[in-house]
Amino acid sequence: MQPSIAFDSSPFSGRVRTRDYAAPFDITAARAALVVAHPSHELRLYRWLELARPGVFVLTDGSGRVGQSRLGATTRLLADVGATPGTIYGRMTDAESYAAMLRKDVNLFVGLAVELAEAFERGRIDYVAGDAVEGYNSTHDVCRLVINAAVALVNKTRSNQIANFDFPVVGKPDDCPPDMRSQAIQVWLDGEMLERKLTVARCYHLSVASEVEKAVNEIGIDAFRTEWLRPIANGRSSNSASEDVPFYEAHGANQVAAGHYTSVVSYREHIAPIADALGECVEGRA
Repeated sequence: MQPSIAFDSSPFSGRVRTRDYAAPFDITAARAALVVAHPSHELRLYRWLELARPGVFVLTDGSGRVGQSRLGATTRLLADVGATPGTIYGRMTDAESYAAMLRKDVNLFVGLAVELAEAFERGRIDYVAGDAVEGYNSTHDVCRLVINAAVALVNKTRSNQIANFDFPVVGKPDDCPPDMRSQAIQVWLDGEMLERKLTVARCYHLSVASEVEKAVNEIGIDAFRTEWLRPIANGRSSNSASEDVPFYEAHGANQVAAGHYTSVVSYREHIAPIADALGECVEGRA
């Protein structure tokens, strides 16, 4: 379901292991960027944020169907950990993002990828982390496509290649296939760090608190003791997309039936054209 945008994977060799993490390089010295579809996704990587202090790019304001932005909560969190907002930061409302996908506004998403690539170049970014493709939310999946294209654009002309990683936004946070672990970033949280992370998540925003409790109850607290950033190779994430109808299509149909939306975003009709346009952008730019 996810098209391939080819680029080299991690340019680093020689694994680093400390009391806090294991990685193919020193994550506290390398220049990092985080790219997410919505504010609050960064909570999944809270300890990594403290260690890496990345530039953070957020496509939407996280306002959802109710129109209440979560961007301010992310701004406060980033200040607390020493991370910085990027040039793309709450660029669209959730409703605007959904509408852009419905009208197949490929130029908007290509423009985001180009702008992101330029920001990576200016910041001399060494590695990028971002949302995984999980088939759960169309904006999450498009965010990953935009990241892959941006990284590919930079790597076409750069000898020091940007390494590209994803992380599960809704899946188990400790999920990383065994064959990827030697090139992945693994961050460990002791009891005190885990409690701090969960406290920050619970206090982040009223709309998120219940989601945190649901995730802890369904997944189990032990799963949150590890943060995995998994390597992307050949434009594909560790979640190899299947041919099944993604969750966001079924959920969208229910939302239409409930009168919340008038149309449903589907992979084939709306996401695939965006993916194709991003691939053409990468191939076409010198």
